[in-house]
Amino acid sequence: MRYTTALTAVALAVSGSAAMAQDQTTACLITKTDTNPFFVKMREGAQQKADELGIELMNFAGQYDGDHETQAQAIETCIAAGADGILLLASDTSSIVSSVEQAQEAGAIVIALDTPLSPADAADATFATDNFRAGELIGQWAAGKLGDEAENARIAFLDLNVSQPTVGVLRDQGFMQGFGIDIKDPARYGDEDDPRIVGHDVTQGNEEGGRRAMENLLAQDPSINVVYTINEPAAAGAYEALDALGRAEDVLIVSVDGGCPGVQNIRDGVIGATAQQYPLDMAALGIEAIHQYAQDGTLPQPTEGKEFFDTGVELVTDEPVEGVASISVDEGLERCWG
Repeated sequence: MRYTTALTAVALAVSGSAAMAQDQTTACLITKTDTNPFFVKMREGAQQKADELGIELMNFAGQYDGDHETQAQAIETCIAAGADGILLLASDTSSIVSSVEQAQEAGAIVIALDTPLSPADAADATFATDNFRAGELIGQWAAGKLGDEAENARIAFLDLNVSQPTVGVLRDQGFMQGFGIDIKDPARYGDEDDPRIVGHDVTQGNEEGGRRAMENLLAQDPSINVVYTINEPAAAGAYEALDALGRAEDVLIVSVDGGCPGVQNIRDGVIGATAQQYPLDMAALGIEAIHQYAQDGTLPQPTEGKEFFDTGVELVTDEPVEGVASISVDEGLERCWG
């Protein structure tokens, strides 16, 4: 299995030959960008664990989300530097596979973080949130919150982009299953025929995209009362669009990520619940796996019953629903990032 992500040209200058002393384990972390708080927290977790284990860590990031070329260049740099392992959060999960294979042929272990490669077994291991489960939790919570009225819901889906399958698809389809919708093909969205679905629009995972997508879907059906969002910035944008129409108090918004601003938005009444993931743990466990591999060639094993190592997810809300496990906003704020 193998996995990849882009690292910025800025980081290509990080500790050249000195970083790769032959008697020291070396690792690379390649994220999609170096500004997203999720990736910043990954970098923090990776660096903390690398310092603890005496590993030399090189950090790279794409210049923008989707910057495949910079990620591929980063892998080349890691190969040339003799890295023992690469942690990769790939922008293009299929196109990066050839670069991953080159790194593996050079003797490096490649671990996908957060998003599986396509195919998933192109990476030596994947350390990720169970994104389907994250979506399922917020779907179960929303259905429980509405009670009998869930049968009459009018649901808007604010997804990431048109690419399928992705993390966005896993979250979307997980929400549907949790809410009680027949998901048809779980590898894609848009093929469902449940009459409660108003429609899907894309947000690119940012606030402006969330606002625009919410406006588009409200134009189709002003009676929307449930909004699934790919992440919390999109949720904030959706809330702004609803608030501008005086509908903010009438609509239930749910999301995924668990960043500090998003968890605070639960307390402020913007979001009803979110599924919190743990990027610091994800990256720290990845560094531990590279260290172990450098010591004895042992590859990390997936969580029992899954094809990846599950780094955990928790539902965060201050309005718990019977039968759906959750943690409070106070606890979510203690564990959040960004």
